[in-house]
Amino acid sequence: MRAGFPVAARGMVVGLLGGSFDPAHEGHVHITREALKRLGLDQVWWLVTPANPLKARQPAPLAERIARAKAVMRHPKVRITALEEALGTRATADTIDRLRAIYPGVTFVWLMGADNLVQFHKWGRWRDILRAVPVGVLARPGSGVAARLSVAARAFRVNQVDRGETLRGRRAPVWAFVNLPMNDASSTEIRARGGWRSGR
Repeated sequence: MRAGFPVAARGMVVGLLGGSFDPAHEGHVHITREALKRLGLDQVWWLVTPANPLKARQPAPLAERIARAKAVMRHPKVRITALEEALGTRATADTIDRLRAIYPGVTFVWLMGADNLVQFHKWGRWRDILRAVPVGVLARPGSGVAARLSVAARAFRVNQVDRGETLRGRRAPVWAFVNLPMNDASSTEIRARGGWRSGR
């Protein structure tokens, strides 16, 4: 195991929740706790990204976002990481490839809000992500219908399973839409209210 990297043993199932977390908020905490419970995950790692290639406005400094994330997400099974910076990766597909190589025998499950599934087809090598790891799509306010009709959902419809609980024992490509109680916290709204610095 690399120094400073989270510890995970063979046979463990680890959820990966990536994003800018600019800032981290209760919505992130909510879907993380629900994912742990509903998907039977051993751990969840937050991958706080150095930058977001799909957004023109770049986020606050990484160290500030990591500190905020650690302040709001306190759970013994959750690790707040800057793994993409440590690995030197920017694309999610590359990050997943590297983690699978570093952690043989660990099953990774990619976690994303339903709002991200809507534009998932714009991600680099998005099909490779779905073919590499199980994917849990977590319900977010106002995104359910659009997510279910998205390019990615339609392209991989035959690989969808009804229950997120079954992701743990399945090989990719497989994904599930996980319904859960809604939390409408939004990083965009927090920044608009002036509750977080506006970035660089």
